[in-house]
Amino acid sequence: MSRPRFLPDNFTLTLLAVILVATLLPCEGQVAVAFDWITNLAIALLFFLHGAKLSRHAVIAGATHWRLHLLVFACTFVLFPALGLALKPVLAPLVTPELYLGVLYLCALPATVQSAIAFTSLARGNIPAAICSAAASSMLGIFLTPLLVALLLGVQGESGSTLDAIGKITLQLLVPFIAGQIARRWLAYWVDRNKHWLKFVDQGSILLVVYTAFSAAVVQGLWHQVPLPALLGLVAVCCILLALVLVLTRFLGKRLGFDTADQITIVFCGSKKSLATGVPMAQVLFASSAIGMLILPLMIFHQIQLMVCAVLAERYAKRSEEPAGAVAD
Repeated sequence: MSRPRFLPDNFTLTLLAVILVATLLPCEGQVAVAFDWITNLAIALLFFLHGAKLSRHAVIAGATHWRLHLLVFACTFVLFPALGLALKPVLAPLVTPELYLGVLYLCALPATVQSAIAFTSLARGNIPAAICSAAASSMLGIFLTPLLVALLLGVQGESGSTLDAIGKITLQLLVPFIAGQIARRWLAYWVDRNKHWLKFVDQGSILLVVYTAFSAAVVQGLWHQVPLPALLGLVAVCCILLALVLVLTRFLGKRLGFDTADQITIVFCGSKKSLATGVPMAQVLFASSAIGMLILPLMIFHQIQLMVCAVLAERYAKRSEEPAGAVAD
């Protein structure tokens, strides 16, 4: 029996099932701590395998791809804030004033690292460039986000733990990647032979991130902090913002002459906003009584970007069925 055309692919169905489970049975307390550890280990394994399967030449090429990195940074720290301000007449009426400030805070954040690279890998994009671009965006955000928050919201906070943030990125991402590069001389052949099932490491890490992030949002009262009309309006605002950025990043990547793999990297690295970075930064920049409403747009945007980009990554991954050089619409 053939698969109905209206039925989503297996990975998307699994993603929706994970969100449902997180809504009904969110992890909290010690269980949440355990899932955080498991997720971190899965991400470390993901980056170790990336290091093992990428040649040194490919890594150097990714790090020196300055045109791509410049475009990703411009989308993250210029395009997003500009859209947040320019669309105020459209977005503000859909939400409360507090939630609109949260949308502006969302626009000032750096890109997420883990999911951007995992989606790029799943879609067969330029993985070395994605690793360099996403990690650099996260580090730059430590310095640029407070400046953008002061500019957009008129808020200035105390100095944050910059060294702790850089240390976390280094330990979780760069150290496993470098270890994989060192181990490549022994593991390269094995990784090439088993790449057909190693893709499940990418998919598994995405599912773990979705479950832990959505569980945290549910436990913090995602469905009770705002009235239903404002919540629906906020979902619409996040969808509008994400749709515009996805269209613009794809358009700019194609218009500026990047190849398909680079376009994929630009789309997935330039359209993301980091929940893992945004929540700790909010605790430093804002009063504790205001944090809940300010990070709610980020929590919802984070879930939507994961679901939408999972579907896009699956469609990009199937582009081998199309003529060479074609980009999945």
